[in-house]
Amino acid sequence: MPERTSLVTAAPWIELRTTEDDWNAADPALLGDMLTQLNLIRAFEETVLDLAGEGLVHGPAHSSIGQEGGAVGSVVGLRSTDQINGSHRGHHQFLAKALSYIAPRLDPKADFSAPVEQVLYRSLAEILGLEPGFGHGRGGSMHLRWAKAGALGTNAIVGGGVPLAAGAAMAHKMAGTGDVAVTYFGDGAINIGSALETMNLAAAWSLPMVFFVENNLYAVATKIDEVTREARLSARGCGFGIPSWRVDGMDPLAVHLATQEAVALCREGRGPALVEAEVYRFFHQNGPLPGSAFGYRSKEEEAAWRARDPLTRTAAEMVRRGLLSEADVQDLRDRCKTIMTELAGRLVEPHGNSRRIRPDLWPDTAFVDVGIRGDLPDWRGARIIEADAHRGTVRERKFVDAIADVLHRRFETDTSLVVMGEDIHRLKGGTNGATRGLADAFPGRILGTPISEAAFTGLAGGLAMDGRFRPIIEFMYPDFMWVAADQVFNQIGKARHMFGGDADMPLVLRTKIAMGTGYGSQHSLDPAGIFATSPGWRIVAPSTPHDYVGLMNAALRCRDPILVIEHVDLYQTMGNIPAEDLDYVIPLGKARIVRPGNELTVVTYSSMVARSIEAAERLGVNAEVIDLRTLDRASLDWETIGASIQKTNNVIVVEQGSLGTSYGTMLADEIQRRYMDWLDQPVQRVHGREASPTISKVLERAAFAGTREVAQGLASAMAAKGAPLEGILLDEAFR
Repeated sequence: MPERTSLVTAAPWIELRTTEDDWNAADPALLGDMLTQLNLIRAFEETVLDLAGEGLVHGPAHSSIGQEGGAVGSVVGLRSTDQINGSHRGHHQFLAKALSYIAPRLDPKADFSAPVEQVLYRSLAEILGLEPGFGHGRGGSMHLRWAKAGALGTNAIVGGGVPLAAGAAMAHKMAGTGDVAVTYFGDGAINIGSALETMNLAAAWSLPMVFFVENNLYAVATKIDEVTREARLSARGCGFGIPSWRVDGMDPLAVHLATQEAVALCREGRGPALVEAEVYRFFHQNGPLPGSAFGYRSKEEEAAWRARDPLTRTAAEMVRRGLLSEADVQDLRDRCKTIMTELAGRLVEPHGNSRRIRPDLWPDTAFVDVGIRGDLPDWRGARIIEADAHRGTVRERKFVDAIADVLHRRFETDTSLVVMGEDIHRLKGGTNGATRGLADAFPGRILGTPISEAAFTGLAGGLAMDGRFRPIIEFMYPDFMWVAADQVFNQIGKARHMFGGDADMPLVLRTKIAMGTGYGSQHSLDPAGIFATSPGWRIVAPSTPHDYVGLMNAALRCRDPILVIEHVDLYQTMGNIPAEDLDYVIPLGKARIVRPGNELTVVTYSSMVARSIEAAERLGVNAEVIDLRTLDRASLDWETIGASIQKTNNVIVVEQGSLGTSYGTMLADEIQRRYMDWLDQPVQRVHGREASPTISKVLERAAFAGTREVAQGLASAMAAKGAPLEGILLDEAFR
């Protein structure tokens, strides 16, 4: 018979319940603060539901009524410098942090201060989509952010905010402040990959982070035991070696005590921690009706949970201790409802037999696109050096070595930089050598990650939003962005705009195109087209070592997320860079004419620049080749592109990648719209086939565009213009 040994978890798993002694020992000021917050949040949420019932809330109204004890109990003991983020059902989390920030103690018998009223007013305005809101109405119910108060933002994507909170925790750890990040999410998010990946990463890196699970037992209508065998969700923490607490979320004091223990552990450098609070939303997923109205909960179940209301529990304990009278409790409840009625009256007005939003409070529609990206740096004080204008001494470097050179130089001069990715601290600089030497020279700042793109990408996003550090992340292959797509596009790309236009995101994402390497359909993507059609990102695609250094230096001055596209075909190519100067910049938004001409404009980027030059010269076409260098909509150099088109009256867009993810689709459409009157024929294009490159060498080559396809495209463009190239044989010499 085999020997069997019962195993225990690597971290403690505790169920915490309060006793009468705990309530007797609790600081009266703490209890008064909790009761006041609970009542303010309840009255706030009731007002939201009333307005939603009148059709005045555009979008969802995810009420937290019934769940207030989890948020209030956990937040009241935090520092003002601790940070939180939350879920789509996050009004209570946001309000608890905002109220604690502007009023560290709230007396249940005292009048509400003007700052308290202002927080409630701005929060309600945001939920109604109005200009006075914290995000000028852009965020609404599900995107509440007030960075000054440590409220990093609630999140509409289930589990989407968890990696971002890890970034905040990482910033606290690196800064040595002792502060903690708390991320709130629910029973649905705890089974989502990004949340579980982040638990693993946070544990591996001992981040000062509390995973706070509000387990309200239901998704929309699906009960938790239908979707998981282990419904005690705090068990998930044990699987990652994370100390975990399970508490009754309807008992705010129990939540407070458990959270304080978890936070203390994090402040001691032994984080992360997890707290599961079992709570209950009194209403349906969205709106003012109970779940029983939709048939998935019974009225008896709802009544049983309502009997455990956290407001009633806290008030009863304070009355029992003689800290308040029943009249005091009722007065507090009435004053909270009155103040919310008054605040709502500032935002809506009578209109016939109903009410409407006050028209002067809507945001100006001119604000719709403001803040998709931040302003570019002022380049006037920068040392700008173009390769053809440099007159100093140069040295010849491989493209991949120039990457390592400029990163090394920037790490020397900027202590805020960190770089993270898979294997970047090993193999002499990752799989391609681009981070060579950095791990030895800058220990603790070159972070090899688990294979968990969603987690480390979101962590980098949170680190960037913190503002004290600037992350550079490496995707070994751009196809992996689909694994982290929520963090890349929904979180990092949209953050500035959806939170009102003032949330900086200074992050650089490096990745490489690997067509022709035999790595197949899931490792060969050109990401330019996907990122160019996704709001918020800037894109650079250097084609020479000199341009890489200058563009990377420029990217690291920006306050936006920037994709830096590399290409395996360029890594071993040689080029000159200034011998003694790695601090110069090439401003974003400036294309380069790499080959003058007057018969055809070739617009291209990355490895296709050299192929376009080769094709034009071998064919003898008087083509002007433009290296775009920066590809996002906001940074396209229309001055250079337009001047060339007005000279040649003929343009072809050249790229290597697949038709389905094509960058040229967007670019050709924009050129056609801007310069139709100058064109002698429609915009021509060179691109790969619809299929992604596959493993077979011949099928892979057939899938993407190379010099042969560029030559064919140039010849076709000239023939359509009435200038056919006689005697041209596009044979195997064109690779």
